[in-house]
Amino acid sequence: MKMKAYASFDAYLEDQSANNQKIIRALRTFVKRVEPELHEAVKWGNGCWIGKKGPVAYVHSETGYVQFGFFYGSSLKSPKGLLEGKGLYVRHIKVHDPSGIDRRAFAALLRQAVR
Repeated sequence: MKMKAYASFDAYLEDQSANNQKIIRALRTFVKRVEPELHEAVKWGNGCWIGKKGPVAYVHSETGYVQFGFFYGSSLKSPKGLLEGKGLYVRHIKVHDPSGIDRRAFAALLRQAVR
């Protein structure tokens, strides 16, 4: 199955369900506040944040939730055990509602991922 192509992060966002748009907007604001040097892009059909060393984090829409993920998440320390996934590198957190964003824990993970 071919991945959907988007011209921009905004185009990706607008193509998601209304509930997931709310979650993605909240995550977008959060990332801009915590790591403002990251720039937005669309990679592999998902909204992503790219740093100086390459892809750092992403959002992936599912039915009823958004994955807020980290490309090298398997190397991150997650004291609250928030990260899910069994792949070699990628890990994610399922966010069902903007209120589910644990700002302190998510910020710690994002800062680790950038470094």
